[in-house]
Amino acid sequence: MGKPTTVVFDVGNVLLRWDPRHLYRRIFDDEEQMEWFLGNVCTPDWNLEQDRGRDWDEAVALLVKDHPTHEPKIRAFHERWDETVSGVFEDHVVLLQRLREAGVPNYCITNFSSPKFALSQERYPFLSGFDGIVVSGDERLLKPDPAIYRLLLDRYGLEAEDCVFIDDSKANVEGARKVGMHAIHCVEPIDLAAELRGYGFPV
Repeated sequence: MGKPTTVVFDVGNVLLRWDPRHLYRRIFDDEEQMEWFLGNVCTPDWNLEQDRGRDWDEAVALLVKDHPTHEPKIRAFHERWDETVSGVFEDHVVLLQRLREAGVPNYCITNFSSPKFALSQERYPFLSGFDGIVVSGDERLLKPDPAIYRLLLDRYGLEAEDCVFIDDSKANVEGARKVGMHAIHCVEPIDLAAELRGYGFPV
């Protein structure tokens, strides 16, 4: 594989600091109870279905039916979703801006609910500046399904070997590599600038 020319970003926990605990620490006084709730009621698997395109009202109704005593806390995941994002990875956003200023093509593949991604674009305008975006909730495909990576490549006329993909999930990184992309597993305390310079990018 030659040197890539294009950078493809994930969003959650690469550019945005996302964790439902940012919200639920404001709701629960007890950390153990919060962890039980997030492990048994508003679970990662439940949330992932919204990333796959399930309607939020439907998702909330399903949980309220099974856990009626937790209804206000369940509804908070939807109604106060913006509080699950505590901010951005400032250094990574700076890198993204440097890539754009240098004319480096930049794209995004993200597992994200469609309406929540639109909300995030309003709050964080840099999310609207990509040369192309694939949102799982729009496509009803989730990383690491090879189809979602190929969708980006086909839609925007990209070659896999020309792209380096950045994601915090090891499974998603491996998924990108399986379709022929370079990939960086982005978990703190990574020096993402050094990783990108290693591929020859001007950051």
